[in-house]
Amino acid sequence: MPKGPVNEIDGLLLVDKPQDWTSHDVVNCVRSRFRLGRVGHCGTLDPMATGLLVLLLGRGTKWQEHFMGEDKVYAGSLMLGVETDSEDATGAVVATHPWEQVTEVDLKAAAASLTGEILQVPPMVSAIKVNGKALYKLARKGQVIEREPRPVTIHRFDITMVDLPRADFIVHCSKGTYIRTLCADLGRKLGCGAHMSALRRLECGPFSVADAVDMETLKGCELADFMAMVRPLPNEQAL
Repeated sequence: MPKGPVNEIDGLLLVDKPQDWTSHDVVNCVRSRFRLGRVGHCGTLDPMATGLLVLLLGRGTKWQEHFMGEDKVYAGSLMLGVETDSEDATGAVVATHPWEQVTEVDLKAAAASLTGEILQVPPMVSAIKVNGKALYKLARKGQVIEREPRPVTIHRFDITMVDLPRADFIVHCSKGTYIRTLCADLGRKLGCGAHMSALRRLECGPFSVADAVDMETLKGCELADFMAMVRPLPNEQAL
């Protein structure tokens, strides 16, 4: 909680999260900079990811569950031939495989096969709790435990650029989807392994990163400018 008087502001703020910031870093920075009370967010982005983070201010925190349930759209990149323990570029390499036999046709067919309702096994390096303990904390100790598959819906998994072993993609998915797991599963289908090398969230429900403010702008603006960026809350009867 900020020291001194607190500014009671209710609403939504769309932020373009920079790389290497955690979602909590963004929340803490905004809360401290503008002396706010309650601030939350709708869906964690990993530090390596950039893009849309929907912040909830004041009474807006009541909407957290609603907006976290919205579909998301991401753009990203993956690398074939290398598997990591986190399923993304931040993890330690656990296996390498030849990828030269994979064609663009193979890649796009494998992506198409991972659309619709599918089951995902959450990565060990994640915030999901099992028996009250976050998986990533167990992973740091070298522990690997069995995780129950979770149903998610992949509305779209399009390969948009191919420069093997790299490929770019767009994913439109339901809440709870791990894009890095989707990349790893794609690699397993192709028999060569893969990991996610970049990720950017473009949309969350009706909100777009095109309408978001970057952190440098936020850190430099005054309270009046900040308040002009805050979006009003929807009608609470919709909750």
